[in-house]
Amino acid sequence: MEDQRPPTSPIRVYRHTLPIRATHWLNVLILLAMLGSGLQIFNAHPALYWGERSDPQQAWLAMRAVPIATGEVRGITRLFGRDFDTTGVLALSGQTPRGFPAWTTIPSERWLAMGRRWHLFFAWLFVLNGLAYVSYGLATRHVQRHLWLRGEEARQLPSTVTRHLSLHALRSDADAGYNPLQKISYLLVLFVFAPLMVLSGLAMSPWLDAAFPALVTLFDGRQSARSIHFIVAFGLVAFTLVHVFMVILVGPLRELRAMITGWYRPRGTGS
Repeated sequence: MEDQRPPTSPIRVYRHTLPIRATHWLNVLILLAMLGSGLQIFNAHPALYWGERSDPQQAWLAMRAVPIATGEVRGITRLFGRDFDTTGVLALSGQTPRGFPAWTTIPSERWLAMGRRWHLFFAWLFVLNGLAYVSYGLATRHVQRHLWLRGEEARQLPSTVTRHLSLHALRSDADAGYNPLQKISYLLVLFVFAPLMVLSGLAMSPWLDAAFPALVTLFDGRQSARSIHFIVAFGLVAFTLVHVFMVILVGPLRELRAMITGWYRPRGTGS
């Protein structure tokens, strides 16, 4: 006799609340705008130093167009005293000397004043959005329940790293929520990288330097603050790329749907 019972509905877990999703997607747009405008600002002086002075001979990172014997110009990027030919990628785009190519900057043409306006506007949005996320996360105990690393989880960290080498284990862990490695990454971004971004950015402001000289001292000079700002920015870029790569590995449609609708369907319970 044919079973007339309706099929069982797929099990769904409400994983991401609306404020978490909204601040997440806002952050995507904000960070893209900040990165593009930040590279526009960097291109005005494509070199980084430690300390207070901008001595061209002491730059730990410098991008420049260098003429060679045949009359050809090459793009040279110097990193920690070693020169690399980066023509067409960095330091020289076509015949135009510039640190990062036009397609990476906002605006795409050389326009330092507009780049600064974009960067400052989105920097304050970054602060407000971050405060909203952290405040909501602490008030609803989202941070404490889902992101805070407990003692037993810290002891599981080596095995978690090993499990990341297995795609099956990785996908299985995704159904269980945040693993210890994810928690450490998110906590570093929230409570180390993001504050460093904001404080190092403020330390580069001349009027804030005058009002709060201790801020510059904290970073051992404005040029050090600029270097730290650059390093942290690319640390966030690296975090984002790894994050996207992991989403693709564990199932992009499932993860994206959860971050758009809030609902997550574990494997084996429907598509």
